[in-house]
Amino acid sequence: MGTGASSRDGDEIAFRLPAENLSDRLDRALALSLPGFSRSRLQALIRTGQVTVGGRTIVEPKYRVNAGDEIRLTVPPPEPAKPAPQDIALSVVHEDDDLIVIDKPAGIVVHPGAGTPDGTLVNALLHHCAGSLSGIGGVERPGIVHRLDKDTSGLLVVAKTDAAHRSLAGQFADHGRTGVLERAYKALVWGVPPRRKGTIDAPVGRSPRNPERMAVREGGRAAVTHWRLLDTFAGADGSPVAGLIECRLETGRTHQIRVHMSHVGHPILGDAAYGSGFSTKSSLLTETQRNLLASLGRQALHAYLLVFSHPRSGETMRFESQLPADFQALVDSLKRG
Repeated sequence: MGTGASSRDGDEIAFRLPAENLSDRLDRALALSLPGFSRSRLQALIRTGQVTVGGRTIVEPKYRVNAGDEIRLTVPPPEPAKPAPQDIALSVVHEDDDLIVIDKPAGIVVHPGAGTPDGTLVNALLHHCAGSLSGIGGVERPGIVHRLDKDTSGLLVVAKTDAAHRSLAGQFADHGRTGVLERAYKALVWGVPPRRKGTIDAPVGRSPRNPERMAVREGGRAAVTHWRLLDTFAGADGSPVAGLIECRLETGRTHQIRVHMSHVGHPILGDAAYGSGFSTKSSLLTETQRNLLASLGRQALHAYLLVFSHPRSGETMRFESQLPADFQALVDSLKRG
């Protein structure tokens, strides 16, 4: 990094290009000297007149610079985020200057969208992290790199800086093929799979019958889910009625686990979208179990394990989350029979 270089927002950064920058584009030279910024962010700063070379304002990212050139970069404070900060309780598992890990409860949407303008995890994070977000792409906002469905509970990591956002996004895009990333879920499914473990490799895309839902379909995006059976449960008549499984994702498609398990005939208990055809299975449960499932009021799916490499230190970060109390109560009741 050039002398005096920094990556904080709201600063003026001044440095000379080192000898290895013999001749290069301005945006590329800045990206090499300031790894805390994305190249697209630096290009935007150049175009808005925030960069000088030798005292002259440059607005062309492709401008040629040379070793020894003095560069000054003015970094405006992050623009206020459009979603409003809201004081919503969060279960914080870990937090540092680069990221925050949340144990998300069921019932909360991750990001504002159509029909959910506020009351989301992003609104809660904007309040909780006020003053500690350096800005993602120049905007004061948390960096969402993966999501959980509204009614899926469990672990979720969010970036607080541009550099952390790029690192985590890269790890999630790689899905652990070359790194330490792991994501694992626990789910209760109808019926007992015939094997102890298996892999579902089936493309997922928008359902042609209902565009609000996903489906296994030709022409969909590649989707791979690895599952293993953790426990089996008998119904009121003593016959197998449900199983507790662990799922690990090799891809991250919308509703992937829910769609895949329904596709192989073992939809998740409580899943109104992808398991409604199995609602009569509840007659095989005891009255107590039926009441517990009704009170759960959602799919029995929990993101219990999250492992990733810390974007700054490289340390392997591992987090596990216990099943929510209502989910655990249903599991305990199924065990008792």
